[in-house]
Amino acid sequence: MNSSLPFPRRKSHDRITTPARRRLRRRLEVRKQVLGTEHVARATANSTDFTDEFQEMITRFAWGTIWTRDGLPRTTRSAITLTALIAGGYWEELEMHVHAALRNGMTADEIKEVFLQSAIYCSIPAANTAFKIGKAVLAEYEGK
Repeated sequence: MNSSLPFPRRKSHDRITTPARRRLRRRLEVRKQVLGTEHVARATANSTDFTDEFQEMITRFAWGTIWTRDGLPRTTRSAITLTALIAGGYWEELEMHVHAALRNGMTADEIKEVFLQSAIYCSIPAANTAFKIGKAVLAEYEGK
């Protein structure tokens, strides 16, 4: 098995071609740029036989198909993602993506505007939770 790939337990990695390896590495690079190297390292290190295929799917489709498209800048993709996570009530993911939004170049004011708009279209209670999460993330950045 090739341990240089992020999900080394998969026997199918023995059959991965060189171009496919390059694509996987490019996808992982985008994932690291958006979510941070530490998060991706944790996610891949914590992957098991049970979760490997899910991690590969996320890397392939989210980071290799959507986040690499030229049609929208990353700040816009982040704004859309924040809104979708608020609408779905995916609070752990929201925290991670507030970090990602800042990493992608969104300002605190832009994130605030996304949260305000989400109050109208998603719900005030959802936006209230989003503001609590956003406030905590921004406090981390102000402390650095």
